[in-house]
Amino acid sequence: MINVIQTVESTDEKLVLEAEKSSYDATSLVPTGQMLVDSDSVAFIYKLENETEFIYVSLPYSTWPGLKETMEKERTVFVKVNDTEIRLEGIIGELEYLVSNIEGNANYGEEMVSKVEEVFLP
Repeated sequence: MINVIQTVESTDEKLVLEAEKSSYDATSLVPTGQMLVDSDSVAFIYKLENETEFIYVSLPYSTWPGLKETMEKERTVFVKVNDTEIRLEGIIGELEYLVSNIEGNANYGEEMVSKVEEVFLP
């Protein structure tokens, strides 16, 4: 797991999220275009991969306002891991899909539903 700790750049063209330092060789990480939901941590998870495994990038609640704005402006999203920027391909479509599934869906837990609705569906 790689945890995003802050937004480091937000322009009209792109959003860059900085992750904590990692032991992974960031240059070998490839985006999968797939996301998951971590209801326990109230986070979205973006899947990266290398030759041997999947690596999960946790996008906590604190990053959601930037992601919402990115969805509206159709910006490109990157995660910066060990000074390497990795484009999170397909993240906008995945977020739209997940948000629509989470809305009003108790299977994700009350807190996750509430937070998603608060940020993405005001």
